[in-house]
Amino acid sequence: MGHMAMKDLYGRVGEKLDSLEARAPMSKELYEILKEIFTETEAEIFCTMPYGMSSKRRIAKITGIEEHVMDKHLREMSSKGLVLDMFINGESHYSPSPMVIGIFEFTMMRVDGSVNSKKMAKLFHHYLQDGSFFTTNLRDGGVVGPLRTMLYEESLRNGELTEVLDYEKASELIEHSSRFAVGLCSCRHEKHHTGDKKCDIKLDTCTTFDMGADMMIKNGLANEVPKEMVLENLSYSRENGLIVLADNVQKNVFFICHCCGCCCNALLGITKFGYPNSVVSSNYISHIDKEKCISCGDCVDTCPIDAISLADTSPGETPSINEEYCLGCGVCAINCSNEALSMIKRAKRVLHPECTFERIILQCLERGTLQNQLFDDQSRITMKYLSGFVGGFLRLTPVKKALMSDLLRSNFLSMMKAGIKMQGKGWLLEL
Repeated sequence: MGHMAMKDLYGRVGEKLDSLEARAPMSKELYEILKEIFTETEAEIFCTMPYGMSSKRRIAKITGIEEHVMDKHLREMSSKGLVLDMFINGESHYSPSPMVIGIFEFTMMRVDGSVNSKKMAKLFHHYLQDGSFFTTNLRDGGVVGPLRTMLYEESLRNGELTEVLDYEKASELIEHSSRFAVGLCSCRHEKHHTGDKKCDIKLDTCTTFDMGADMMIKNGLANEVPKEMVLENLSYSRENGLIVLADNVQKNVFFICHCCGCCCNALLGITKFGYPNSVVSSNYISHIDKEKCISCGDCVDTCPIDAISLADTSPGETPSINEEYCLGCGVCAINCSNEALSMIKRAKRVLHPECTFERIILQCLERGTLQNQLFDDQSRITMKYLSGFVGGFLRLTPVKKALMSDLLRSNFLSMMKAGIKMQGKGWLLEL
């Protein structure tokens, strides 16, 4: 592997990060973050490894590092959350971690003393809260993100529960998973160190399932727990008015987050920066029964993202729901003592990708980085050229809109899946 000029090494790590499914614009804070968490060798590996999930054998061949040496580095990088590590078909596969969900979360979830949490919290806080991260990822109005809202089933009207799909129910997700892990909430841990945590919500709530739990437990980022504790955390969130956000896929959900409005960076993307697409909504939306509403204002106080307002508490005045911001979580409905609030189906069904492969493809398409997934070994001149050529085409607004449209999206995804199977990587569709 060729030597990189040291003055440019961490800049190149930033460029690689910015080329993944979540864009990561470079700044002074990001440069400091990268210098803090990557060794020089890890930085070089990160820059030259393929974009897609790959075996250590392939990564070693591309980077020019002997396989047994690469194995050691990849294990260390996995324990730091710098690469994603999945055990598939009897061997580990790795890909670069995006900023979110990835490097930010895994860095702030580490409790082994290997990271200066207070220092990192301040750096991440400045980086995520200056607005450029959200603007870069969300300004073009994309509809695919890493997090989707899960509905509290108790918030539905009688009879509508039967219409909720299993992947939309936290209870079904927990029931059909076999391994669980719980670790620190990265956002609350960050806000705890910066002094911005305004709530008294506990820190250890971030929950992972099955393959996600395997990765977190193996790398010391979370502790294995019984199913009963996961159900208790769900009840805790319900009682404390937290929004439950999940991995934005329909099958093989890796995680759920228990989010408060004051700490969650994704929710702050809505309330602080005004991007309603910071989180993908559920297929439901709040509805007020004006006959039952007594204008008490409880829903205004309990909504974690301030999507409900009430100008006047006089009798007959009803709250106003900002339908653009409403995530369809049901927190307001389960806290309405007069049962005037309930959740009803949205007029248009919300897009939730079927699997992680679909989500990454669609996220990258929206953010102009899909070419890197298609031609993931850019150490080869041919692939680098094709990446640049195809990338220019895919970044054209009419092309993106066409491929994301209801008319072409499923055909486009079917073509991508067929291509993956032809390459012998059909296992990616099972993630």
